[in-house]
Order: sequence, then C-alpha cells, then structure tokens
Amino acid sequence: MDDLLHLARRMMLHAHAPYSKFHVGAALRSEDGSVHGGCNVENAAYPQGLCAEASAIAALVGAGQKRILECVVIGPGPEVITPCGGCRQKLREFASDDLPIHLCGPDGLHRTVTLGQLLPMSFGPQHFG
Repeated sequence: MDDLLHLARRMMLHAHAPYSKFHVGAALRSEDGSVHGGCNVENAAYPQGLCAEASAIAALVGAGQKRILECVVIGPGPEVITPCGGCRQKLREFASDDLPIHLCGPDGLHRTVTLGQLLPMSFGPQHFG
C-alpha cells in the first residue's frame, strides 16, 4: 500500500481546488499491478469538476485497464475522508464489493474499509447479465 499512498499524496499536492481549498488525492492498483493516480479538479461552473477517484479511474482506463484491486484516498485533514456517493458507484463499475479502500490523511492510514461497506447492496455491471 505504500506505493499507492505515496502517489495519492503527490496527487493531492497537484489538486486544483481554488474554490473549496479541499485537496484530495487518490491512487488505484489495477489487475496488472500498475498504479494510477488522480486529484480533484474544481471548476467555476460547479458541479463540473472532477473528484480525485474519478480522475484516477480515468487514468486507469486510459492505460487500458478495467479492474481495480486496491484504492487509497487521502484528504488534507485529521478527519477520515471517504469517496462521495458518485465515486463509490464509479469504483463499483471497476471493482467488486471486497475492494479495499484505504482512507488516509497527511499522517498516513486512518482506516481501511471495503467498497461493500461504503456502498451496501450496490448496483453493478453484473445486473446487466
């Protein structure tokens, strides 16, 4: 998880958050072991910005990957930061309920949960048969 945390921290430093001042970074490990990062990118035309998890997913897909095996999300403060509802659903598109999501702050890991804990009884690709 150290490589993911390092990348998520770096991504958080590159966030574009001039409105909220709330910088978030995310990093994902794909099925082939590659690591993909993203940061939040705000826009004056709310809600047109991107969450860190969504931009990390875009990087993963752009690299030709389709499966997430591990996720790190890092926020700027001492409180536990979790993916928003929309990002939980976006993660679900590329991961199963047992996806470990490491919730971190600047001081490191705060807590690890699964996607299933954050998005119980989720709707996913398997519902389309």
